[in-house]
Amino acid sequence: MNTILIKAASIVNEGQIVVADVLIKDGFIEKIAPKIDGPADQEINAEGLHLFPGMIDDQVHFREPGLTDKADIFSESMAAVAGGITSFMEMPNTIPNTLTQELLADKYQIAAEMSLANYSFFMGASNTNIEEVLKTDPRNVCGIKVFMGSSTGNMLVDNEKVLDNIFREAPMLVATHCEDEQTIRANMALYKEKYGENITIDMHPLIRSAEACYISSSMAIDLAKKHGTRLHILHISTGKEVALFDNITPLKDKKITAEACIHHLWFDDRDYATKGNWIKWNPAVKTAEDKDAILKGVLDNHLDIIATDHAPHTIAEKEQSYLKAPSGGPLVQHALPALFEMYHQKKITLEKIAEKTAHNVAICFNIDRRGFIREGYWADLVLVNLNDPFKVTRQNVLYKCGWSPFEGQTFQAEVTHTFVSGNLAYQKGRFTTRENGKRLAFNR
Repeated sequence: MNTILIKAASIVNEGQIVVADVLIKDGFIEKIAPKIDGPADQEINAEGLHLFPGMIDDQVHFREPGLTDKADIFSESMAAVAGGITSFMEMPNTIPNTLTQELLADKYQIAAEMSLANYSFFMGASNTNIEEVLKTDPRNVCGIKVFMGSSTGNMLVDNEKVLDNIFREAPMLVATHCEDEQTIRANMALYKEKYGENITIDMHPLIRSAEACYISSSMAIDLAKKHGTRLHILHISTGKEVALFDNITPLKDKKITAEACIHHLWFDDRDYATKGNWIKWNPAVKTAEDKDAILKGVLDNHLDIIATDHAPHTIAEKEQSYLKAPSGGPLVQHALPALFEMYHQKKITLEKIAEKTAHNVAICFNIDRRGFIREGYWADLVLVNLNDPFKVTRQNVLYKCGWSPFEGQTFQAEVTHTFVSGNLAYQKGRFTTRENGKRLAFNR
């Protein structure tokens, strides 16, 4: 028996905040009550702290295998746990690309040995691997990832017949990166004709334009409606796209869902002047109006999930010129602190943060017994001090790449404890590796 008793926490769960005790036993939430007496192996005084369900990040790039100079599953899961992310779903554009069941199994084996957080991995689709895609088991794999825009290696799916087959035959959720490649290539050709090699970062959202995103998202939605596909569109970056989605309830009945990412909620094109390539992402950070529309879409439930799209690159890579610097940045350690900062700015409620980072992810992906603070569920929990400021510096980031787009930012709230499948994995700056995370299971 292994028991932990959390005392007098302000529990943020299912639309309300209630002060109560929580008893964890053998990895699960055994009891929630106003007062729980009795012995426990460990007791934590959580008076004045808020207890959230751990964030489930449905889009990360942890770079293993093949790109471990940038990141690996151990380093990035450690940063995630420190930031209150207890589960992640990792993308297939590693090297080699995760395009076979054997390569998918290899990644699960690495995570079983190395991940401090709970984990799942997307099966990748290409123009040529439909037979492998259809072998994917919906019960133990989070989804199928389709890049409808350029990516690493052989992962751009631009064959219309293949796309139609994937959407028709997929046995599970299909997650898409939506940017129209033809539009992007045409825009890039125009800018190169005008500026040559002197294209600058402020032109990024004009090259990877709002129109490119809208064309691709519209196409994905049309295909999903045609075939009844369970579609999830990742990292919405424009206000125009938000209008493509419904806000029907309950969420479990939505066949087409969408995600907003931290960087599209926090940064806008005015920040390129000071942040440069450090905020170069695909899809691009766009206008302040787009940023505001995305937040509104989150609040009114047109957009269902908040995630990170954590995608680290080395400092040397990011310091190159615009055309050479890769897109992506590390976010898992600071995603929840950024959302709590938005709470302090009165832009979002604590209840909505729990809903969009945990509850809705569990519902959208049919995750087994996670995402809520309920008796009988896995104890994936995060204690937060909402009034304990800290400043992000290169000295305190945990990412293997060694930098953060939030450098210099002071956040008002800090994660104090993170429980992963009942294991106290992180406590006030210290980690324990006595137990790794678990593989996510899905009720499909």
